Amino acid sequence: MIIQLDMQSELPIYSQLVYQIIEGIASGELQLGEALPSVRNLAADIGVNLHTVNKAYTLLKQDGYILVHRQKGVVVNPDGMPDLTDDFLKKQQSELRPIIAEAICRGMTKEELTAVLDQMYDDVKMGHNRE
Repeated sequence: MIIQLDMQSELPIYSQLVYQIIEGIASGELQLGEALPSVRNLAADIGVNLHTVNKAYTLLKQDGYILVHRQKGVVVNPDGMPDLTDDFLKKQQSELRPIIAEAICRGMTKEELTAVLDQMYDDVKMGHNRE
């Protein structure tokens, strides 16, 4: 899996890492039980601080996407992905609401917005790049 970071982005590097690893799992590029690089190796490979990778891994572990074994290292959770919970749905709605509001303000129709979401869903599922 190739990690692409945007050092000019307003989105923190650890968040970019979290989103890209989740996207790698969603696309099937990362399989359940697959080993991820150690904190030290990933930090060295992508040129970021150890604490940045550690924070990303901590968040992924808290949400149930990865497990950290003393012997096996960091792996994609072999038991499956986190369930669709009320907390997740609330978080998702709070993140999507301002995006939908801005789309409406800019004149985007519901159909146009739905088409964008459909395309992005397919792109993530098929493992296509963002660009």
